[in-house]
Amino acid sequence: MSLFLLSACSQKNSAGSSTALEKEYLVESPDKSIAVTFSLAPEQSATYAITRNGAPVLQNSKLGVRMEDADLTKDLTLASVSKVESVKDDYQILTAKRKNNSYRANKRTFHLKNTQGQQMDVIFQVSNDGVAFRYYFPGQGSGVKRINQELTSFKFPESAKGWLQPMSDAKTGWSETNPSYEEYYLKGIPVGTPSPIKAGWVFPALFQSGDSWALITESAPEGNYCGTRLAPNAPGGEYSIAFPQVQEKMPGGVVNPESELPWYTPWRIIAVGSLKTIAESTLGTDLAKPAIKLDHSFIKPGKSAWSWALLKDDSTVYDVQKRFIDYAARMNWAYTLIDADWDKKIGYAKMKELADYAKTKNVGLLLWYNSAGSWNTAPYTPRDKMLTYESRMQEFARIRDMGIKGVKIDFFGGDGQSVMQYYTDILRDAAENKLLVNFHGCTLPRGWQRTYPNLMTMEAIKGFEFITFEQQNADEEAAHATVIPFTRNAFDPMDFTPVNLDKIPRINRKTTKGFELALSVLFISGIQHYAEVPQGMAKAPAYAQEFLRQVPGVWEDSRFIDGYPGKQVVMARQANGKWYVAGINGENSAKTMELDLAFLKGKKGSFISDGNDASGMQQKTVEIAAHGKTTVDLKPNGGFVMVF
Repeated sequence: MSLFLLSACSQKNSAGSSTALEKEYLVESPDKSIAVTFSLAPEQSATYAITRNGAPVLQNSKLGVRMEDADLTKDLTLASVSKVESVKDDYQILTAKRKNNSYRANKRTFHLKNTQGQQMDVIFQVSNDGVAFRYYFPGQGSGVKRINQELTSFKFPESAKGWLQPMSDAKTGWSETNPSYEEYYLKGIPVGTPSPIKAGWVFPALFQSGDSWALITESAPEGNYCGTRLAPNAPGGEYSIAFPQVQEKMPGGVVNPESELPWYTPWRIIAVGSLKTIAESTLGTDLAKPAIKLDHSFIKPGKSAWSWALLKDDSTVYDVQKRFIDYAARMNWAYTLIDADWDKKIGYAKMKELADYAKTKNVGLLLWYNSAGSWNTAPYTPRDKMLTYESRMQEFARIRDMGIKGVKIDFFGGDGQSVMQYYTDILRDAAENKLLVNFHGCTLPRGWQRTYPNLMTMEAIKGFEFITFEQQNADEEAAHATVIPFTRNAFDPMDFTPVNLDKIPRINRKTTKGFELALSVLFISGIQHYAEVPQGMAKAPAYAQEFLRQVPGVWEDSRFIDGYPGKQVVMARQANGKWYVAGINGENSAKTMELDLAFLKGKKGSFISDGNDASGMQQKTVEIAAHGKTTVDLKPNGGFVMVF
């Protein structure tokens, strides 16, 4: 099996002269459907291109970085090329679309150096569902190296389209808390369309290129790189890596990447294939670092009651939280989340009482914190507890001894290297104290949930709380929700806080009850915080309440059934010996979908969808015919769930 190709060609340019002989190297996926071509361009800069089934996905795109003391973007020579190696990795994760995962790829390393002899390796790994690459800078003992610019680019054919979320500018928004990955995705825009916000575009970024789809993201930095994004301008459809804005750092900390040698950068990840491939891919965790060593006994994903979503600040009082503990117990949910200002409105002593009471109900408590510091002016408390190792460990030990199960930490300061280090410091210290973690007002997880299994979920989405603030967000919810399984929630757990079956104060919800119920299956989160309150849940039919009691907290498998971002999506997920099929209509017009459920043929199941009676829902029995096809009628902005 030949996994590389050497070709030499002499081409005439418009002036009639010949370019130098060039070498091209091919790295293929195990099934040979995806191929990466690596080459040195005429100015001796490194480039790569990607094809799928012979058709271009990415055209010649740039590789390389500029350091303070080294230009590794041009005048490069190829010192050597490794043989193709097989990469195998099998791992388990509880906070993703699939519990047991298997990664197989072909790996090849290109050893480059510039005219000064400074070295850079480019490491490619190509799997059946995409391409990953990263840089490695060998050497040692030469002090701290700093990268000023990463030239990595992704050049799409100009006919391609993108589903892209603008990155908000640092220090904008409520109490200067941006960036928090809380803008809407622009849907199906021509590649090269400039971002409406100068900070750029967030990961993951979805593209359709011919018959192929591509989802671009990165693996999480481990304290030695910043979180990156795509630059706001992409001339000719060429998107480039951009670093955070200068304000996105801890006080006295750094924004741009710096490290001693040797130094690996995070992986650049491009899932490639059909829309089904994108929806089922686990590349975002496949390329993450393996789990840190810790006692896993406390890591229990599940569902949570949460008062703040609909009842806001006034609900953070002892009596209301006790009622929500009872509510969680009735619903067979594992947790109750108590939000901001609990330290003032309830206090530590009474919180210990609540934790003791919750324990008798088999419910665990989760407590909110402000990440604090000078980077936000958000008034909520507790604040300043997370800032240093000493104060963190003291606080974590205190609440652990009270019986608290986890923390929600809010209002982070961007994606600079020092802030990314802050996240991982918190995760390590929380793990040492057997505490689960949920980050809000935050960056994208980028696979951290594999490395730190105590990380249950992160926000980084324009979630349900925004619907409670403005009617415009309620109007947008249906279409927004159909983009998320292919983008933000494709690889990483997401705390959207879904499911509102009754009403939202001062807001006219535009989605149906069937739509809302379906989100409990469609959206992946290690802890799923439900927005509905006890009074609203009591109005739902008994079968809908029972569904939310039984819906699993950990998924064993996931399958894409049908969909298109911005229009509709149907997914099937498996757990506890059952298959759950959920679908939503992202458009304000009724539609009929024929679903291929051949893997469920002959099976009978329960079907809950939108109804016309006072409850707004209906339940019936459905049987999948021998040919495996079934037809579902969806109301405008409607949805359904099936259980087999």
